[in-house]
Amino acid sequence: MGSKLNERDRRLFAAAEVRTAGWGGLAAVSGITGLAPSTIGRGLKDIDDEDEVLPPNRVRRDGGGRHALTRSDPTLLDDLRQLVEPATLGDPVRRLLWVSKSHEKLAAALRDMGHEICANSVRKLLLGLGFSRQSNRKADEGLNHRDRDAQFEHINDQVISAQRAGQPVISVDTKKRS
Repeated sequence: MGSKLNERDRRLFAAAEVRTAGWGGLAAVSGITGLAPSTIGRGLKDIDDEDEVLPPNRVRRDGGGRHALTRSDPTLLDDLRQLVEPATLGDPVRRLLWVSKSHEKLAAALRDMGHEICANSVRKLLLGLGFSRQSNRKADEGLNHRDRDAQFEHINDQVISAQRAGQPVISVDTKKRS
């Protein structure tokens, strides 16, 4: 049943079970549900405080929950944009953007820049910026050129400089067939 309830309803349900169980109920319900005793304690306070009613569709009181990472780290989004810009792909007409770098690699690069962030938080920030994560699947055709990454970085630099100059950019992908 717990998986069908939101955070507040789980807290209230567990608190009601503690009340029903009586002495030792807090430890028992905490062990069974996996909820922290402090969370169940908040549920007990919610049951006792009839004056405070949360608005519909609210799970927490105002100020509850973790603050946005960008609030405590104002340079985070700019640094993330700087990292994903060379690895951004997409349709220039429809503004569908995706990033080929993994969330783990982006998180590691941001940590190297001094930010405290995990891969899941990177995923959420990218979604907020309108990016989707796509991975490339490379066929085992032909040999990899040793300067393959350098070639793509050069092309990307040319695209960025043309866009900054207000020039159109056309991308053509060709394959050599023998």
